[in-house]
This record gives sequence, structure tokens and C-alpha cells, in this order.
Amino acid sequence: AAMVKETIRVYARVKPLGRRQQAGTYSVDDEEDPLSSLEITVPRDLADGFVNNKRESYKFKFQKIFDQEAKQDVVFDSIAKPVAECVLAGYNGTIFAYGQTGSGKTFTITGGAERYSDRGIIPRTLSYIFDQLQKDSSKVYTTHVSYLEIYNECGYDLLDPRHEASRLEDLPKVTIMEDSDQNIHLKNLSLQQATNEEEALNLLFLGDTNRMIAETPMNQASSRSHCIFTIHISSKEPGSATVRRSKLHLVDLAGSERVAKTGVGGHLLTEAKYINLSLHYLEQVIIALAEKNRSHIPYRNSMMTSVLRDSLGGNCMTAMIATLSIDKRNIDESISTCRFAQRVALIKNEAVLNEEIDPRLMIVQLKKEIQDLKDELELVTGKERTSELSQEELLQLDELIETFLKDNDPGTTLDVGADMRKIKYCFIHMKRLMNHPTTSDKKIPSQDISEEEDTKKESGEELEKLKDLLQQRDNEINILVNMLKKEKKKAQDALFQLNATSACSAVLEQPLSINLEDRQSPSSCFSLKEAKDFSSSVHRLPFLSRQTGGKMSLGCQEAFEVFKRDHADSITIEDNKQLLKHRFAEVKCLGEKLNELRSKINHLKGEITQRHIQRAALAVSSPSEELSIFDPVEEKLRMQIEEEKKSYKTMFNRFKGLKVEIEHLQLLMEKGKMKIQKDFEVWWSEEAKNLQEKPEMVTSPNTVTTYPQFNKSLQHLSANSFSETTRVSPNEDPAEKNNSITFSNPTLKARTPPSSSTSIPLTGDSQADADILAFIKARQRILQKKG
Repeated sequence: AAMVKETIRVYARVKPLGRRQQAGTYSVDDEEDPLSSLEITVPRDLADGFVNNKRESYKFKFQKIFDQEAKQDVVFDSIAKPVAECVLAGYNGTIFAYGQTGSGKTFTITGGAERYSDRGIIPRTLSYIFDQLQKDSSKVYTTHVSYLEIYNECGYDLLDPRHEASRLEDLPKVTIMEDSDQNIHLKNLSLQQATNEEEALNLLFLGDTNRMIAETPMNQASSRSHCIFTIHISSKEPGSATVRRSKLHLVDLAGSERVAKTGVGGHLLTEAKYINLSLHYLEQVIIALAEKNRSHIPYRNSMMTSVLRDSLGGNCMTAMIATLSIDKRNIDESISTCRFAQRVALIKNEAVLNEEIDPRLMIVQLKKEIQDLKDELELVTGKERTSELSQEELLQLDELIETFLKDNDPGTTLDVGADMRKIKYCFIHMKRLMNHPTTSDKKIPSQDISEEEDTKKESGEELEKLKDLLQQRDNEINILVNMLKKEKKKAQDALFQLNATSACSAVLEQPLSINLEDRQSPSSCFSLKEAKDFSSSVHRLPFLSRQTGGKMSLGCQEAFEVFKRDHADSITIEDNKQLLKHRFAEVKCLGEKLNELRSKINHLKGEITQRHIQRAALAVSSPSEELSIFDPVEEKLRMQIEEEKKSYKTMFNRFKGLKVEIEHLQLLMEKGKMKIQKDFEVWWSEEAKNLQEKPEMVTSPNTVTTYPQFNKSLQHLSANSFSETTRVSPNEDPAEKNNSITFSNPTLKARTPPSSSTSIPLTGDSQADADILAFIKARQRILQKKG
């Protein structure tokens, strides 16, 4: 396997000074090749107390030094891009940031939240990797990410898929296991698949929101934990059995400052001790690695060093970035960070290409090979195999023969391999087909008898099913009758109250009540038996429910419509629908404009070409004319094209933005619909359960029965249209309950009833139509009250 030997690359980055900070003196020298050097000068007054040492200037060498003005993209290109390239080629990689709290580690690794250009190494690396993967179609890639946080020597999985944790302690604890080959395995750390950049960035965002941040006086949002974001890539060429697996660790270490500096106590002191301890072990590992004749490297001392075992002195391409905050107060910390970096720069790593053979693929290939060899051997030796052909093999052969016979091409062959048993079977089967060309259609009499029995059994089952269905429809009818009666009662109470509160509204209602009286003709009578017949015949109509994909009966559908109109979310859905309409219109309009612009640009280009042809012709006819003379007309056309292109670009960006927004709105609507559907299903099943428990509750047409559950769900649906007294216990008088419906607006306009609701032939009451009208009226009043 290919191997790359090299020392860990170490970079430095100087953080821009804050407003109140006094600048320390330092200088950057890029002249020395290939390294740059950083010189830090300690002011006299500090040098005295600084490690009882009178030195005044310190010089450190780095691969490259990024000064205060360095931008994020430059940092990525220099440090992370080469490592990412190696990871794509199948090597492991690590990039880690080391430095005191507030020196810009998290900004370098993750990035700032203000501007898009402030993205750090992780999001840029993800973008880069997915870009490269898309371009390379020669291999099949799978990518996963994991995000581990180490806090007080405990590991936590920041991408725990089960729940959003409110505290770090709620996340799954990650533990370290070691196998016989000294390989580290992290137990409880979830690997989440990310098929594209967007999914990966969403996971990163999820992890970041789960991070715990404690405050120290030094920095209001300082991270007190180590975070390791890992990208795992495996690639394989189609048909080959070798798989390349590589991983890239992006590590944001905790602040490296000493405890005395942070000025904290209690809980935070414990934290600081743990942080210092794990960084101390990291330092020990690095010192041990830098010494030539050390046999034991103390990786196991801390979780951090165990996880990064490969990255330090192992099979990995590693880069470290030392972040420095060079103001006067922090000069000593900056110097110790640089010293640490110099030690790290001595470590040699040997990165090996991680290729392995996928055992499953090998097994499949070898099995096939063994089978072929067996078949060939049998043909050559002439020995017959005694074992019978399996059912599966026989079926396969039947299929092969069938396709062979159906194919009219004279050149087709029937290839069953070198197995004598199969060849014989094929001949027998063909012979049978030749002698009895219709056997496949005719049935053996014994089969007939068994089929008759089956049919009997089936019709029995069918009968049972129909009975169940009938029972279900009865339940549905009863629920709807109850709904109707309640609504009717509400309507009557509402009428009563309205008449009491305002004479004006009474005038409004009179024609309606006269109407109801007139409508009570015998023709509108509809017996319960007929209702049953009707609903059981209805079940064949395929009423599909919203999202569930199951079937909804007619009764259920009606109840769902009513439920949906009263549901609080349906208003939001309507709003979203309106917004979507506007967005669609805008997108359509933009699309048309974009097309216009495109054709305009093409037209202008055409004019330029024309111009060229004309001038070329001119040059031929009068050679004295210079061809290279500046042409103002052409220049003007070019300017126009530029202008058009600019507006095209801004429009196109708006177009893209709108598309994203539309997708988001559609998602919200789907969610809303699903929620209504779920709420309805819960309510419906509760109603059905109630009916099964108390079937005798549906009694004579005049009594109104109320279920506590039904009240609850009504309350949940339109709480603001009921006053507080609606919490009724089952043994209270329902009439009292219904009287407590209050309307704040006495003059309500009656809306036209929706046609869907008027068509329910539901109740065995002699007032079917009247009920329905009253029911609709009452519903509308409640809705208007809500609206």
C-alpha cells in the first residue's frame, strides 16, 4: 500500500485585536523558505515576572502564519484543502485548533454566525468534499458524519437522533472500546449518513445547537469542551471488491489557558482542571512521540488522546493551527501556545492508504465460481449428482423455458449451465408441453375439489368481513347522528340566545324557522335500515383519506370535513395556501421575465455577430480600412448585454430564493394536514370505542347524549367558542351545558351552507333535512364567532 511519511504541519493565526486591548509587539517574517517565522517581544515590565527569565524576544517557526487580516477562505485553502484532498484519495486526516480561550479556535474551525463569508473550516470542507464527489462518477461513495463532544473526560454524542437534549447530561454517553489489534472503537457514537452537502450542514447545525457553553470572565461564550466533528468516506469502484475507507477529524480543542488566569471557582474550576488535564496528556503524548527512543506512548491516559491516537504519530495526515491572541495581557499564553506548536511540529506521521477487501462481495464471487466449477467437473467426469433440484431451481427453469418458447428469434438459446439434472428436466418439461399443449389450462380433477372447498371457505370469510363492516358503518352513523344532535341543540340554544339579545337578529332568523317547519314533509323521512343499506353499499366507493393512503368511508369523510373546518390549524393552512398562491404567481412572472431577458441577450449577441460579418465584408472590399479600429456600435451592444446579464442574475437569484421558500411552505402545509389527520383519527377512534362500550346510548330521536370524550375534543377544537363551563361530567344535565355557549356578536350574518355537508343521508330521525340545515347553521355561527 502507498505510504506518505511527513511531520505534522503546524500553522499560526493571529487574532485581530479588540477595541480596548493593547497591542503586544510581534513581527512576521515570510522571507525564510519554506517556513515563516514569528517573533514575539516581551515588554520589559513583564519579562521580570515571566518564568524568572530576562529574555525579551522569542522566535517560532511555522509552515505559514496568518496575520490579523487573513480571511477564512485563505485559511481553508492553505490548511484544510490539502488534507481534504488526501482524505478523498483514501488517507486519514486530522485538523485541530489549539490555543487559549478567545483566541479564535471556534471561529477558525466552525466559523462565525454573522456573515456567510465567515464560514469556518468544517462547512467549507464539507462543501469542497461534496463538490469533488459529485464530479467523480468513476466510484460509488458513501459519506457519514459523527460529532463527539468531550467534557470533563466524558464523551457525548451531539448528533443523538432520538431527541433534542436540554442538557449535555441527557445525551448518550460515548465510551471507548479497544479491540485485540489495538484499534479504538467508540460505543454509542452515532454515524449519520449524509448524501449531500445540505444534509451534512444540517447535522453540523444540530450538533452545534447541542453544544454546552459555560461562561468564564475571559470570554462570554467560551467553549469548555473538546469537539470532534468527523467525516467518514468510503468509496468503491463498481464491480471491484476493494473498498477505501478514510476519515477526517476536525477538532476544536478547549481553551489551553492555565486555571489561575480564568479566575473561576466551583463547578467551572473542575472543568478547567479536566481541560488542563486532557491538554496536559495531549502534551505528554506529543513529547513522548518527539523523543526518538520512547517505546510507550501514553495514549490511554485521556479520552481525547485515545480518540486522536491515529492522528498523532499514526496513520494520518495531520495539520494543527495555533491561534494566538497577541495583546499585552495574553503574551505569556501566546508564547506557551507557540512552544506547544513547536513540539507538535517534530512528530512524524505515516499515512497509509486504507484499502480493504469487502468480504461479502468476495463470498458472492467465490460461491458463483465454485458452482460453475462443480457443474463443469460433473460434465467432464460424467458422474451424476444424486441430490434433487430444489423447488426454487425448478421454478427458475420453468421461467427460463417459458421465455425461451415465447421468444420468436431463431437465434435464442436455452442456457441452463452445465448441470445434467437441469438439462434432463428441461427435456422432460418440453416433451410434456409438446404432448399436452393445453395441460397448463386444464386442471386435474383433484385440484377442482380442493378449490371448491377454498371457495366455500373464502365466501364464509367474506361474510364475516361484511358483518364487521356493517357494524363499523353502524358506529359511524351513530357518531354522526350524535354530532348532528349536538349541533342541532347548539343551534337551538344559539337561536334562543340571539333572539333574546337582539330584535334585529330575530328578524333575520324568522324566515329560516318558517322554512324548517315547511320542510318537515314525509318525503324527507329516512329510516335507519335504509341508512345502513346505503352506507354498506357506499364502502365500495374509494374515498381516499388525506395522507394515510388508507380508505375512508363516506361517514368518516363527512365527520373529517367538519372536524377539519373547526381545527385551529386549518386557518394556518389556508394562510399558507394564499401565500403559496402569491409565491407561485411571482415565480411564474419571474420565469416569464427571465425568458424574455434571455431572448433579449441572445438577440443582442446576434446583432454583434451581424456587425462582425458586415465589418469583415467591408475590410475585404476596401483593404485600406483597418479591421482593428474600435467600433462604438459594438461596444454599446456589449454594454447592453452586460446590463441585461446583471438584471438576469439578480432575477435568477430571487427566483432561486422563491423556490426554496415555496418548498418550505409546502412542507409546512403537509405538516399541518398530517397533524389534522392525526388529531381526527385519535378523536374518531375514541368515539368508536365509546359506542362499542355503550351501544344503548343511542336512543329515541329526542334525547341528546353527550360523551365526556366528545366534549373534550370539542373543547380542544374550538375552545374559544365555548365558555369555561363546558367541562361537563357525564352525569350532568346536557341541556345545562349547552346553554352556556356564549356569542359575543349578536348580529351574525348567515353564510350559505357548503354543499358537501347537505348531502348526508344520516339520521333515522323524521327531521333529517331540518337537522342538517340546523347543524350547518350552528356550525357557521361558531366559525364566524371564531373568525
